[in-house]
Amino acid sequence: MIVGYFHAPIAWKSRRNAVFKNVMVYRIGEGFAPTLADVQAALEPMQFVECGASQEKSIGWIPPRGEAHGPLVESVAGQWIMKLMIESKAVPGNVVRRKADERIAEIEAATGRKPGKKEKRDLMDEVLLSLLPQAFARQSSVLVWMDLDKRRLVLNAGSQGKADEVMSALMNVMGGLSVSLIQTVTSPQAAMTQWLLAPTPDEWPADLTVERETVLKSTGEDAASVRFTRHHLANDDVRKHVLEGKLPTQLALSWDGRVAFVLTETLQLKKVQYLDGVMDESGTDKNEDRFDADVALSTGLLAPLIDSLIEALGGEMELGAAGADAPTENPVPKTVISTVLAGGADDGDPPF
Repeated sequence: MIVGYFHAPIAWKSRRNAVFKNVMVYRIGEGFAPTLADVQAALEPMQFVECGASQEKSIGWIPPRGEAHGPLVESVAGQWIMKLMIESKAVPGNVVRRKADERIAEIEAATGRKPGKKEKRDLMDEVLLSLLPQAFARQSSVLVWMDLDKRRLVLNAGSQGKADEVMSALMNVMGGLSVSLIQTVTSPQAAMTQWLLAPTPDEWPADLTVERETVLKSTGEDAASVRFTRHHLANDDVRKHVLEGKLPTQLALSWDGRVAFVLTETLQLKKVQYLDGVMDESGTDKNEDRFDADVALSTGLLAPLIDSLIEALGGEMELGAAGADAPTENPVPKTVISTVLAGGADDGDPPF
C-alpha cells in the first residue's frame, strides 16, 4: 500500500518511548557464529566497574535486564541483547587552569624562574589528578541488539562517537567479529529529497509516511539551514528551499502507522517512538517485569521497519560498489524539478 500525505489521522498524543530510541544499524560480517554462552564468556572479563578515585573513565558490560549479577547477554525471542555502561568524570578546564596557574605563581615566587612547557603540562596533569576524586561521575549506557539471523547489529546510540566506543568494546572481547555501517544504493539524503518533491503519491515507498518535521541545509558556503516543526511539508515554501539547494538532513517519518522516527542523512533513526496503543500489544501487566515483552515487541517492530527502509532506499549496497546516486551538485532528478516547476501532477492535486 502506498501512503501519501492525506492519510487517516494518527493518535500522536499517546506515544511511548521505544526500547531503542536512537538506532544505528551495522552489517555483521560472514563467519561470525557464536553461541549465547560464547558471548557471555567473552563479556564477563569486561564487566563494568565504577571509576576509581583518580580515574577519568570506565567502560564495561552490565546485565541488560538490570538485575544484579544477572547474565550479560539476554536472549529474547531469538534476539540477543547486551548493555554497555560508560562512566566518566570531568573537571572543568578553567578550574584546572586556575589551580595550575596558582602552582606556577608559587614556583616563580620561590625560585625566581618560570616553569617550561613540559613542566606546565605536568603541573596540569597533577592538578587534574588531585581534583578527580572530588568530581561527580556521569553514567550513560548503550543497548546493543545482535540479530544473527539477519546478520545485523543495532545500537541504541545517539552519536557516532558513542557508537564507536561500543564497537571498540565489542571488538576487544569478541574474536572474529567484523562489522560495517549499512550502505544503501540510494543515499538517505537523495531519497528524502525525492520524497519531498515527489510529483505523485505513486513515488512514495510502501508503509512509510512523511510527517511534519524536517531540517534542510544548504550545501553552499553560507551553510544556511531551516527547520520545519509541526508543519505540513507539502507546500511551496519547502519545495522552494529544496530547489534552491537546501537538502534534507533529517525527515520525520512513520512506518505502518505504528512507529514514528526521524531519519537522518547518515541512515540513523532518531526519536524512535511507538504510536498509540502499540506497546499495549505486549499484554504485560504494568506491575510485572516488562523487559522480555518490551524487547520482543521493539525488535519485532524495528526489524521489519529496517527492512522496509532499506528497500525504500534501493536495497543494501554491496561492499566496494558505487551508489546509484554518487554525490553531485544537485541530487534532485531533473524530471522531478521540471514537474514541480510546472505546477505538480496533471490532475492539479497537491503532489503529496
